[in-house]
Amino acid sequence: MASKDRKTILVADDDPHIQEVLDVRLSSAGYEVILAADGREALAELSRRPVDLVISDVRMPGLDGLELQARLEKIAPRLPIIFLTAFGSIQDAVTAIKSGAVDYLTKPFEGRELLDKVKQVLDRHGQGQAASPAAGDGGMWRTASQRMRDLAQVVEKVAPRDVNVLLLGESGTGKERIAHLIHELSPRREHPLVVVDCGSTPASLLESELFGHVKGSFTHAVKDKKGLIEEAHKGTLFLDEIGNISQEMQVRLLRFLENRKIRRIGDTREIAVDCRVVAATNADLAQDVARGDFREDLYYRLRVVTIQVPPLRDRREDIPILAEHFAKSFCKAQGMPPVAIPRETAEFMLAYAWPGNIRELKNAVEAGIVLCQGGVLTPADLQVSPAGKPRHGESEALSLDESEKQAIVKALEKSNWVQKDAAPLLGVSRRALNYKIQKYGIDIPTRRRVIKP
Repeated sequence: MASKDRKTILVADDDPHIQEVLDVRLSSAGYEVILAADGREALAELSRRPVDLVISDVRMPGLDGLELQARLEKIAPRLPIIFLTAFGSIQDAVTAIKSGAVDYLTKPFEGRELLDKVKQVLDRHGQGQAASPAAGDGGMWRTASQRMRDLAQVVEKVAPRDVNVLLLGESGTGKERIAHLIHELSPRREHPLVVVDCGSTPASLLESELFGHVKGSFTHAVKDKKGLIEEAHKGTLFLDEIGNISQEMQVRLLRFLENRKIRRIGDTREIAVDCRVVAATNADLAQDVARGDFREDLYYRLRVVTIQVPPLRDRREDIPILAEHFAKSFCKAQGMPPVAIPRETAEFMLAYAWPGNIRELKNAVEAGIVLCQGGVLTPADLQVSPAGKPRHGESEALSLDESEKQAIVKALEKSNWVQKDAAPLLGVSRRALNYKIQKYGIDIPTRRRVIKP
């Protein structure tokens, strides 16, 4: 007799080999398994006994997986379903997710991947999904990527612990959103999350912004000002682009992290501040430490826990899912009818390198929706450069560098080679842009062209 705690999983697949693999894997993990050859058999089994989870192939003769899901929405709306889809058939997976599936697996799949996914889904639904960071995530955890699922687990583990976190990753990968999630899942959620963009704030102003000042401490200090660190008392301080701060500011920040006290500019009193620090950078801080550009002691203070956020090119299976989410959200926000993303456009997105990562994808989808006709988003509507797609025989890394270089040159040309004007077009700080200009050896014309009104 099965244990009361033993979970029952219904498997619907017309391939006897897949049935056998799933039966062996799931049974050996302690699950009770029921097998069905198609959607109709699955519904018949469900009429006889309750189950905790359905694993179904998308394409089956007779009643397929999507039709099965539509029936389940009516008779068992809270029953989770994981879809199986052929390797590379991303559009099937996107359709499955849109239809209500909680997740999907591509064939062939690893046994450990299967069991991990089943456990995650059952745990999530057993807890009513209350502890999941997915709520209000802006699409961050709409993922088919194992790396992102692992990252989500790390966030869930780290968030309740009052430790400093360092987020590493390229621009546009979602580091700030992860900082928000860490704060929202922490005991400090009722207190402020204060965001400081260390890259866009001039070095001469950053000290006053962070630590505050007292009246008369310098020429324009006409009244006392509370700094952003003090504003984050009891909450979370998010230091974005931390790799751009000066050596002097590194010393002051290190002192604060050591004794949790600050002194406003021009003041003699110290103020105790209780806040959690989350920092982020797209720079290689370890390399900066080795060069002597970043203090090693500060580096280790910031990176009690380090989270590496992968670029979009390393989680390509998420591109169609994110694109669908951004399209749906934008249309809803703008009061527009839904826009379709056909297979041709999805395949174009999968082939493109996305050097600007999630930010670039979101911007491209939203701009494309504004330009598209007939409610269908085409590759041309996205207005992204084919340079983002690796040429035959060319390494992806080389293509990405070339794509980024071309994007920078275009932004500089558009802004008449003024870096402070080009930086916002690229979504980076002036310091980050200057670093990239030096990295790629981009020559800035000494005589800029005059733009006529």
